[in-house]
Amino acid sequence: MTALPDYDSPLALKAFLDSSDMAMRKKFGQNFLVNRMSRERLVAALELKEDCTVWEVGPGLGAMTDLILKQKAQLTAFEIDRGFCEVLKDLFNEKENFTLVEGDFLKTWKKIYAETGTPKHLFGNLPYNIAATIIGDMISDGVRFESMVVTVQKEVALRMAAKPNSKDYSSFSLLCQWAYDVSTIMDLAGGCFWPRPNVASRAVKLVRKDSWPSCESPELFMSLLRGLFSSRRKTVRNNFSAWLALQLKNEKSKDELVYSLLEEAGIDSNCRAETLALDDFLRLSNVVARL
Repeated sequence: MTALPDYDSPLALKAFLDSSDMAMRKKFGQNFLVNRMSRERLVAALELKEDCTVWEVGPGLGAMTDLILKQKAQLTAFEIDRGFCEVLKDLFNEKENFTLVEGDFLKTWKKIYAETGTPKHLFGNLPYNIAATIIGDMISDGVRFESMVVTVQKEVALRMAAKPNSKDYSSFSLLCQWAYDVSTIMDLAGGCFWPRPNVASRAVKLVRKDSWPSCESPELFMSLLRGLFSSRRKTVRNNFSAWLALQLKNEKSKDELVYSLLEEAGIDSNCRAETLALDDFLRLSNVVARL
């Protein structure tokens, strides 16, 4: 069994990789969090209890994997890099509370979910290029964790927590806030990572909402979100009309019906989607679902 690397030292990590004939792979968005206090704070935010189940996305060389395992949680780690997988198996396979899933998380999680169900927690320094896809796909599939603690590109974190009438507010914002209460844990400067990323990072916590889905048809609600944000410069009336025509399989929905539904939901037909709150979209979704 290999000794744990010095996770606080970029030089030590580089030497470890070199000795194992491995290199960082940019396409996987690999960056190690070399700030010990930040790692401990992130794991603490999970509020783990003994034997609770955790999925970790992108464990890398196991810096935070080790901390989670020491909390006696039942951990399933998903790693795409074959070299890192060999290291993780060497470091942790003797531990009864560790399971490794090799391969692309986006391609493997549904199989594991079908076999084991939803774990209590999801944790990870999510690859910047697919973070929104991971979170969005899970919510869309109705898979919600008791809590998620994830580090993402700050731009993505801002979108997750954005409020109406802000430039970051989008259908993704509403999707996240529909399923979870979103809060910031901390910002992470580039110097906290090795190699140093070119983007700013933020750690966020998502806590599952009890009152969910709060609408008659989740599928209709999610479709409505996409439809009303399809063209941000257009009014709700125009985007809703185009979306409704597709739902009703008409070339063009009647203006009278569009106005009637918006009025019933208490929505100004001349406003834009970015001015509406979550409850507005839920009401309109329910009004349409009753058609």
